Amino acid sequence: MITLLAGGTGAAKLVDGLIQETDPADLTLVCNTGDDVQLFGLHISPDVDTNLYTLAGIIDWEKGWGISGDSFFCMDSLGKLGYEIWFRLGDRDLATHLSRSLELRGGRTLSETIESLCRALGLKTRLLPMSNDPVETRVVTAGGDRHFQEFFVKGAWQEEVCSVYFKGAEAAQPAPGVIAAILEAQAVILCPSNPVTSLGPILAVPGIRKALSDTQAPVLAVSAIVGGQPVSGPAHKLMAARGWEVSALGVARALKDVADFLVIDSIDRDQASAISALGLEVLVTETVMRNRDDRRRLARGILENLGVERQQ
Repeated sequence: MITLLAGGTGAAKLVDGLIQETDPADLTLVCNTGDDVQLFGLHISPDVDTNLYTLAGIIDWEKGWGISGDSFFCMDSLGKLGYEIWFRLGDRDLATHLSRSLELRGGRTLSETIESLCRALGLKTRLLPMSNDPVETRVVTAGGDRHFQEFFVKGAWQEEVCSVYFKGAEAAQPAPGVIAAILEAQAVILCPSNPVTSLGPILAVPGIRKALSDTQAPVLAVSAIVGGQPVSGPAHKLMAARGWEVSALGVARALKDVADFLVIDSIDRDQASAISALGLEVLVTETVMRNRDDRRRLARGILENLGVERQQ
């Protein structure tokens, strides 16, 4: 079993590569839920759903989220009725959020709702939320203290970031199966996700960071910073607010206590010796995944580095 700690788009790209190179049933994803938000009376889990749709083969790769070919009649109609529509949900996507929300209101846990969705979509891969307890990523800017989605989507991440914190993390518990998935894994992969707001909330849940330190499996992280910039999104602003250098070396310093390996892009090969000095083994390769061939090539290289047998 390979266990992945996963955020959204970057993680989904690697997941798509891995399911081409190994049996999807051998993968377990522990997904960030710090981005989860309540909108329109619905519980929305963006990172969970991005990976869910990727595994189901229905993700909209052009947008990096949602369902391919989806329509937006409901959102358009809500806008005409006077609602503020800054977080757009496709019509087919809405069914996922309705199903999840109805089950949660019926007393089921977030883990159980995700299991239901996986079963309905015929997935072989196991998806776990990092916790069934609410953990909310908050971004403090000069304009105020905001939910991550308000900063990221509504504000198009234009504001300068003062700090980031994970509300509720200290009181949260890992979801059932999360710790075992890490301790019993053949290998653990920290996906190329935002190190602050995708991996950060997962690592903030008590017990997960310790499990990564205790596991006998090799733990490999993939840097989401290439050439001093994030592949996409505001990771540079968020890392700077944490006092972290915006570089592959900065990622290494942030993860050195939980990772054994760090995969960095070829453009950052000059940082390899400094990263090695931190005690991490370094794999230098092309990490930017522009298409499915790139995703598969990176996945193949990771599996070979970990000594995991690939699917023929």
